[in-house]
Amino acid sequence: MNLFRKKSVKHIIAESQKEEHGAHLLHKTLTLRDLTAMGIAAIIGAGIFSTIGNASFNGGPAVILLFIFTAIACTFSAMSYAEFASSIPVAGSAYTYAYASFGEFIAWIIGWALIVEYAIGNIVVAISWSDYFTGLLAGMNIHIPEFLSMDYFSAKEGFRQASELMAANSASLNSMSAIIQEQYLAWTTAPELFGLKLIFDMPAVAVIIAITALIYRGVQETKKASNIFVAIKLMVIVLVIVVGAFYVNPENWSPFMPNKMAGVMQGVSSVFFAYIGFDALATTAEECKNPSRDLPKSMMASLIICTVLYILISLTLTGMVSYKELGVGDPLAFVFEKLHVNWMSGIIAVSAVIAMASVLLVFQNGQPRIWMSMSRDGLLPKSFSKIHPTYKSPHFSIIITGILVAVPALFMNLKEVTDLSSIGTLFAFVLVNAGVIKMESHRNSEHVGFKVPYFNGFIFIPLLYLVSLFLFIVFVDDNIFQQPNLIRYFPQYSFWLLFTVLAVLSVTKRFSVIPVLGMISNFYLMTQLGWTNWLAFAIWLSIGLVIYFSYGIRKSKLNKI
Repeated sequence: MNLFRKKSVKHIIAESQKEEHGAHLLHKTLTLRDLTAMGIAAIIGAGIFSTIGNASFNGGPAVILLFIFTAIACTFSAMSYAEFASSIPVAGSAYTYAYASFGEFIAWIIGWALIVEYAIGNIVVAISWSDYFTGLLAGMNIHIPEFLSMDYFSAKEGFRQASELMAANSASLNSMSAIIQEQYLAWTTAPELFGLKLIFDMPAVAVIIAITALIYRGVQETKKASNIFVAIKLMVIVLVIVVGAFYVNPENWSPFMPNKMAGVMQGVSSVFFAYIGFDALATTAEECKNPSRDLPKSMMASLIICTVLYILISLTLTGMVSYKELGVGDPLAFVFEKLHVNWMSGIIAVSAVIAMASVLLVFQNGQPRIWMSMSRDGLLPKSFSKIHPTYKSPHFSIIITGILVAVPALFMNLKEVTDLSSIGTLFAFVLVNAGVIKMESHRNSEHVGFKVPYFNGFIFIPLLYLVSLFLFIVFVDDNIFQQPNLIRYFPQYSFWLLFTVLAVLSVTKRFSVIPVLGMISNFYLMTQLGWTNWLAFAIWLSIGLVIYFSYGIRKSKLNKI
């Protein structure tokens, strides 16, 4: 039993082009413009319309530094993704890249981790979309019953809090926050079946069903919708920046970093979640007209465009009002309402609904294609790789993805899944960068397409390690060197162990600078998510390993060679 058996690049490409068991090849219809639009569609969503507010509240105007740092970390990863996408134009994304560089076992782990990014990440987006959609309808005096627009556990918790406040302080329900009022009403007005309150987020499920139906009809329909969504939300974002510029008060930018760097880094999860998406382009490789040329360009283009827009939006928001007022769920609408520019609030509400629907579209399109690749390799049942004869889409995988996202969206809340989605994505980024180091394309004359530029890390990486260690010890108060605690600081211990190993290997093996920086920066972002998220992710991976050892390892096609 060889857990690290690999597939060559030629083998992977040849397999993707076969027509097995009556299946048909996917439509090759996506151009550079389509891919760039899909990248922007995936990246600009809940992050710019909601989570950017809390990040600005914690970090102040200096939150732009976090956007820049996160963009740099993502750029390193984007270059690594681009190299693999150029040389292995197959739909499996990081899963397929890991199969070629590390072997089957690591490929399974990363494939399982990608479910966290795409499927579970879409649960987050669907719930956010529901909040914006119900708010938009409320603005038009159309009200969905509270018990049909939130999850069961939030309603139960809100009812508990409201009941305790009314019992202890004789407080009235009207004196409580709007959120608690809605949760209380949801619990008290919900119908019951066999003693169970029927409370679920119907709009979240409705949008998932609609998006899944669109994707089922194939990538041609998906790209048309994506292009329309992107055009609308880019026009709105530019409008927000231009109109907001007239209301900017430079005094709001002082102090620039009110809560120091620790405050800035509190927004890591939110800001990184705002960048997730460019990697989803790699899942469309088999539907691109020229994947080796267009995928690298589209990844970098979408990342650059979105970074510029994020920085401009952050400066606009923190310039229009004090950062202390931005700890809200809808910061863009909030600042214009506060400054009595009410006509902008309506436009923002509509565009937010469209923006988050576009994110759902791209992610919901990506997950089935990863399962399709895993099925081709025998790690999942054959049904997952069946292609619809008319629509040329992996129809069974699409239906299963829809169910996997829709059912939890009925009952889960944002807090439970946001960080898990971010840590899964960061983990995938770390392994893709490691894969570029492992493949050593700069020494491989047979490698075609885009290559990550090679810069010898012999001096730079060890020097960066020493400087980073010094700054960490001197300026970070809460660290492993001052208060050793393995459980509490497990993420920090893991980071410094990885950094130490990479610094040594950069000297002995002459590792390339860019993928090493990609590994270090993304792993550092993982440490900022806290050990409880690491524990949840470890449990998720453990579930995946049970499935692999009970099914995948026996059914693997490489097991039959």
